[in-house]
Amino acid sequence: MRRRLTITGELKETEREGLFRRRTGHFEYRTTLPRNVDTDKIDARLASGVLTVRIPKAEAAKPRRIEISQQ
Repeated sequence: MRRRLTITGELKETEREGLFRRRTGHFEYRTTLPRNVDTDKIDARLASGVLTVRIPKAEAAKPRRIEISQQ
């Protein structure tokens, strides 16, 4: 099974400090995710025009610490 992440969006006309900037169009970004991610916990947030996507590793893929006891 291929795990793909696709982000699509549309740029619309914006106004900044009284000036109109014409930026219009559609965009798409695609990438293949590694096998060791937890796809059920992917989170995306948009704040102040910045998109942040968090893709956590699956618990099985995270390193774990094993304590060594002395006898």
